Amino acid sequence: MRRAILGLIFVGLLLAWGGGAFGEGPKPATNAPTEKTTATTHNGGDEHAGDGGGHQSPVTPVLLGVVIILMAAKLGGEIAERVSQPSVLGELIAGVIIGNLALFGWHALDFLSTNEGISILAEIGVILLLFEVGLESNVREMLSVGASSLFVAVLGVVAPFFLGWGVAAWRLPNEEVLVHVFLGATLCATSVGITARVLTDLGKVSTREAKIVLGAAVIDDVLGLVILAVCAGIISAANTGGVLETADVAIIVIKASVFLVGAILVGGWLSPRLFRIASRLRIRGMLLTLALVFCFFLAYLANVIELAPIVGAFAAGLVLDEVHYRDFLDRGDHSLEDLIHPINTFLVPIFFVLMGIRVDLSTFGQVQVLGFAALLSIAAIIGKMICAGGVLEKGLDRISVAVGMVPRGEVGLIFAGIGASLVLHGKPVISNSIFSAVVIMVIVTTLITPPVLKITLARGDRVKAAEED
Repeated sequence: MRRAILGLIFVGLLLAWGGGAFGEGPKPATNAPTEKTTATTHNGGDEHAGDGGGHQSPVTPVLLGVVIILMAAKLGGEIAERVSQPSVLGELIAGVIIGNLALFGWHALDFLSTNEGISILAEIGVILLLFEVGLESNVREMLSVGASSLFVAVLGVVAPFFLGWGVAAWRLPNEEVLVHVFLGATLCATSVGITARVLTDLGKVSTREAKIVLGAAVIDDVLGLVILAVCAGIISAANTGGVLETADVAIIVIKASVFLVGAILVGGWLSPRLFRIASRLRIRGMLLTLALVFCFFLAYLANVIELAPIVGAFAAGLVLDEVHYRDFLDRGDHSLEDLIHPINTFLVPIFFVLMGIRVDLSTFGQVQVLGFAALLSIAAIIGKMICAGGVLEKGLDRISVAVGMVPRGEVGLIFAGIGASLVLHGKPVISNSIFSAVVIMVIVTTLITPPVLKITLARGDRVKAAEED
């Protein structure tokens, strides 16, 4: 605990320094030139005239922002892990604390939520996170778990989607239907990472139930990404004054499906050949460079055909298999998972902390927001518990499978973040208050899963032991 206290003191010193560097408070919302801007214009464009000769680079606030965010993320993650919770939860809560210091009259860190450089780093972090999830997923293993995994996944998407849509329509009657639909979509996905970590810690990752959960979670992500693509397409059409017909929706679904399947098939054929050629080059870092090029190119292609870049990143991860770059491994290179992990350790926490920073705690004082968050959390939990009906094999622990599908974690935050960035008729699809409610849902589903899964798995073991006796 002493280290945590020292870390807090260190972060406090950084924040104090940040207050000195950026203590001018939030920037004005209008585009009217400030007194300083006007003065610099009349000084022949010398933007630092009369500023004591200081020359602040545009990267300076980004550097300070990254320092503050990373320190807060690691400190929050450490505290979360000490209380047996996933580090992502600590990172999110650390962001919430930083982002709401303005409620106490301190605006020195307001720049974190609006700085474009930090936002770009966070977006790259999300792309690499989905790439890593894809790398850790295996298409053959997904297919090997059979019909149970598929049915669990389908139920785990359909039930939460319509429950979330219904709750949103009931509690937010003044919002547009597309907002209700998008909120339903945010409940679809399952956090593979959080469930996998709990199962690993309990030594259950090799059980049949674990394979069904992990396979279904990956399929959930694929189906969720398709739904996300459809929602984004409908919103884009609505912004131009058009209406998306059934045929248009089908085209988006086909487009997303063809992209994923095509990326896996074409990429599966092309990838080993590219890596075999690249392995002849002796320059250091070639494996990581080529993998990142592959990831970013597919993310770019996905965006070109109006899909989210994370769809392409996930597809890139699914495509790349260890056998494709065996030549690099034979000459002593580390695996891609090992190479990408340090980069994600740097970039991914920026995304989670930034999501927390954008949570407005002042909305929590609104009873309707807390009520909506509670109903959304209930819908999220019940929707995944319905997954138990998808387990077709006898003798398996259906309740543990369903509980393992509950956490939304990082995937729910990604969907919410995209919703906050989408604009419908001049307003964000997910407003500040709705975003706060979604974050509460993510926190609740992430918090309850580890302890409840431990209980249900222990109960399942006792039932199986009793049946064997």
